[in-house]
Amino acid sequence: MSSPGSRPVSPAAASQLNLRGAVDLSALRRPAPAAPSGAPAGSGSNPGSQQPLRVDATEANFQDLVQLSAQIPILFLLWSNRSLEASTLLHSFEGVVEGYAGKVVLAAADVDAFPQLAQAFQVQAIPTAIAVLKGQPVPLFEGPASDQEIRSLIDELLKVAEANGVTGSIGAGVPAGEAPPLPPLHQAAFDAIEAGDYAAAARAYRQALAEKPADAEAKAGLAQVELMGRIESLSAAEAEAVRQQAAEEPDNLEVQLSVADLDISGGHVEDAFNRIIAFIGRNFGPERETARVRLLELFDVVGISDERVAKARQGLARVLF
Repeated sequence: MSSPGSRPVSPAAASQLNLRGAVDLSALRRPAPAAPSGAPAGSGSNPGSQQPLRVDATEANFQDLVQLSAQIPILFLLWSNRSLEASTLLHSFEGVVEGYAGKVVLAAADVDAFPQLAQAFQVQAIPTAIAVLKGQPVPLFEGPASDQEIRSLIDELLKVAEANGVTGSIGAGVPAGEAPPLPPLHQAAFDAIEAGDYAAAARAYRQALAEKPADAEAKAGLAQVELMGRIESLSAAEAEAVRQQAAEEPDNLEVQLSVADLDISGGHVEDAFNRIIAFIGRNFGPERETARVRLLELFDVVGISDERVAKARQGLARVLF
């Protein structure tokens, strides 16, 4: 990937994209602690800090970093050793971030080692800088940037963070490796996910919803584990066969929903939504209602605040009414 040049984006225009819709759902196998794992690489850390100011972002610690963004802004730099421009920018970021006394964490994501991270952020060029606040990505820029430009963006990012209550500091003592305890049924669900038992996780979430019908996290968790359960046994060859069958049988509800599942799990959110909406527009009766209910479940998987969900809701309304 090559950079088209620097295109700054103000953090004030924070994206509504929800990471759940773009990241491999297998990340749900691990409950995420409040502090990232992974050792610092290259740059120094803040003296007296409990955590480094730079970590290497990996598939293993990605969810941990997203979780930490509820307390401290996480600045992801997607880079590659193949790009001198990216390596230079990483060095600049390390120096600039060091001056913020733990108010922001730099997460260096090597896209050659972990291409899934580039896919998760839907990155088209290297280097790309993206912040995450409270689990939501905030695009910053692609291409090169001067130290002063980086500082200006981080200053603006910290204003947005403060407005959203994200005011932690590593130097101020963010607890290392301590996460608030989950409600018992949520913990049971996470334990089941860790064991690969999605049916048990679904039962725990259903029980949580029976006790608290307004439990949004349980509702989203149930939709996610049900999706994971549906796709876990599909081989690559079987998935390709399902896609072929769906192309040949556009009104076969089962295969259309299966392909939508595959698209969601692969981050192709709009394709999945459009497929089901198109089916609903062509069909009536019980199958139409089944498709509508599944679409609502996938909205929960992606996240109801996601702009793609809002767009799909409008499309659904058009074909229904």
